[in-house]
Amino acid sequence: MNEIAPIGAQQQDSDLQDTMPHNIEAEQQLLGAILTNNEVYDRVASIIGSAHFFDPVHGKVFETAEARIRKNAIASPVTLKAFLEDDPGLAELGGPAYLVKLAGASISSFAARDYAQLIYDLAIRRELIALGRDISDKAASVDVASEPKEQIVEAEQKLYALGEQGQTDSGFQSFLKAVTDAVNVANAAYQRDGGLAGISTGLKDLDQKLGGLHKSDLLILAGRPSMGKTSLATNIAYNIAKAYKRGRLQDGSEGAVNGGVVGFYSLEMSAEQLAARILSEAAEVPSEQIRRGDMTEAEFRRFVDAAKQLEACPLFIDDTAALPISQLAARARRLKRTHGLDVLMVDYLQLVRGTGKTENRVNEISEITMGLKAIAKELNIPVVALSQLSRQVENRDDKRPQLSDLRESGSIEQDADVVMFVFREEYYKEREKPGDHELDKMAAWQDEMEHLHGKAEVIIGKARHGPIGHVDLAFEGQFTRFSDLVKPWQQQINGDGY
Repeated sequence: MNEIAPIGAQQQDSDLQDTMPHNIEAEQQLLGAILTNNEVYDRVASIIGSAHFFDPVHGKVFETAEARIRKNAIASPVTLKAFLEDDPGLAELGGPAYLVKLAGASISSFAARDYAQLIYDLAIRRELIALGRDISDKAASVDVASEPKEQIVEAEQKLYALGEQGQTDSGFQSFLKAVTDAVNVANAAYQRDGGLAGISTGLKDLDQKLGGLHKSDLLILAGRPSMGKTSLATNIAYNIAKAYKRGRLQDGSEGAVNGGVVGFYSLEMSAEQLAARILSEAAEVPSEQIRRGDMTEAEFRRFVDAAKQLEACPLFIDDTAALPISQLAARARRLKRTHGLDVLMVDYLQLVRGTGKTENRVNEISEITMGLKAIAKELNIPVVALSQLSRQVENRDDKRPQLSDLRESGSIEQDADVVMFVFREEYYKEREKPGDHELDKMAAWQDEMEHLHGKAEVIIGKARHGPIGHVDLAFEGQFTRFSDLVKPWQQQINGDGY
């Protein structure tokens, strides 16, 4: 048998609802303006949606009018009558006659944006009050399963969502909106140089294969030690930050029109070591010389000039060791709110900690990859996470990595949109050097080393939105730098002086 709340409690809930910030007259007059002049909708569509109306009937009227206007059909009291006359909420307010009353209460179109902003602000206040009550109720309820730290992270997540989207829960969205968003992304790619739908990595061949780094994607960059995972990640991060240009986006908001703001979680190396790597690449001074301070005057001048250029790059490094996934998400939200955030790098996945609720390492990795994918979707940014590979690669004759080589591979492979492997055959061939007395073998080995020198391969083992395959890159070990590999036909053209 269902329990019935006391009449006093029901009355209290009703009173609380009535005292929530709202302005019924503003809602009526704005709706009236839209119903008498459909062009008003275009002025307010970027500010409010149906969820921002206090009266649910007003929200339904706005939603129905919006659907008709988007189809280039007229939205007026007469045309909306057919869609709303059976609505019980409208019937309580007087039925279709209420729509005529709304049109009669219309305001002038120039004041519409101010009214829309007022309705939006009041909706945000109601959401804040509801969120505050929810936080208070959860904090007051002492539960072993609900840790205070988790409550803080959850509250911060909801506050971030409220600040970004104007509501804490997104819920379902219509297919029309999803299709419109997809068309906008395709249009942006068509308009952009190079035809990229995502953010350019600065490596043309890799961009051509991936189409850039796409929003809400989780990309895994894996490899054995010394393959150059961190080098490739820092190269991409530097390229994106260096190309950053802020401007007005298609939806009218401000943001990155080229490149982007990069957040880099360096869980293995210190921020100073990572900065030295990036400086080595930018200044073309070997990193070991930078560490020793063994530089010529010209090299030191290049080093200082590179450091000055890097000062302006929006690249933010967090080198906190053993960071829990919840803290990683909270710090990423904070960075996006304060400085903006377009790409997130995590070096590397196995050094991130789970919540500690599971002692099984495979389950913990699964929790971490799901958390990284959730960050990518929530912040609407690409997340690039580096990953170690198991030692079984070393036991094969062909050392090229495969999806099954990923440590705790099931969850990583499942949650990732793209899985890439960095492979440098030169590294393995170098360790097969024959003895000095084996002259024939030494000659063959030297030929192979000459062919492999300075070359690397990025193997795309999984791509949810595109083809798999491989991309050849050039690798300069002394500067820890990856770059586009010059093709033989390009060398021929350059050699002929064209």
